[in-house]
Amino acid sequence: MVGGTSIAPWAVPSNSGIHKAIVHALKRWPALLTYLDDGRIPIDNNHIENCIRPIALGRKNWLFAGSLLAGQRMAGIMSLLQTAKLNGIEPFTWLHFVLTHLPTWKNSQLDQLLPLPGNTFSSST
Repeated sequence: MVGGTSIAPWAVPSNSGIHKAIVHALKRWPALLTYLDDGRIPIDNNHIENCIRPIALGRKNWLFAGSLLAGQRMAGIMSLLQTAKLNGIEPFTWLHFVLTHLPTWKNSQLDQLLPLPGNTFSSST
């Protein structure tokens, strides 16, 4: 008996992959039903999977960034680009704005260059 429900031994062989999948689901049954209690919780995490896919796909390539410091810089840039996307800011527009204005930007106002809500960026300025 798993999670309050038993699996009939004649229905699914205990050494099969489907048996393991059923046992896995039954052990997590309360968590699987959480989305029924709160309509704001999605049944899957496809949105998050799609957000992190570029990072996961690029991970292998980052091994060849040249050095540890270069890899850390690349990770920082990728984090900023993803932050821009998550905040509804077009990453190219943001990056173009920052690279164009950074040389003359006041150090005391650097936080205004972060891709955060409330900060505006226009490629025409």
